[in-house]
This record gives sequence, structure tokens and C-alpha cells, in this order.
Amino acid sequence: MGSPVAHRNQEGCMRKPELAAAIAERADLSKDKASQVLNVILDEITGSVSDGKDVSLIGFGTFTVRERAARTGKNPQTGQPLTIPASKTVAFKPGKGLKDAVGK
Repeated sequence: MGSPVAHRNQEGCMRKPELAAAIAERADLSKDKASQVLNVILDEITGSVSDGKDVSLIGFGTFTVRERAARTGKNPQTGQPLTIPASKTVAFKPGKGLKDAVGK
């Protein structure tokens, strides 16, 4: 069974179809079933984070919602100050296993 790196496209970026294909190969599933499993996982992560819940995958990392305060910025065309409203964003904090794998 190959490493997921072997499934990367020519730009060096693994997209969703390549990830589903790697899952199919490593878990002995059809590509359609692996794609369905991947979609369910991503839907669950998206739903939980959008509900304000953290998603922690031990060894991989944690997805969290972070609040951004309102702040002042500049219009790049005119240079005039403008207020950027408060917003929420998603953050990812890698776990030890992922950090160790990348650090090799």
C-alpha cells in the first residue's frame, strides 16, 4: 500500500479526489465508498465547528473557532481608514503526531 504522497497531483497538492483514492487503497474500500466516508468526516467537522464546538483528533490536531475583534484597516485603493467588523474564523492547531511527522 502506497503512501498518500504518491497520490499527489503535479502541483504537489493533495486534493480531495487524491485523498479519497488514498483512503480507498489503504482501507481496502471502493473509491466511491472512500469518497462517501471522506465527505461524511468533512461534513461532521464542518457542522461541529460551525456550531462552535472544537473538533480534536488526537495526534493529528484540533479545529477551533476563533473570534476576531473589530479593527481599523485601510482601503487599499484610497488609503482611507475603514472599520473591519468583528468576525469568526477557523483555526487549526496541529497535534504532536502531525508536528513530528512534518519535522522529519
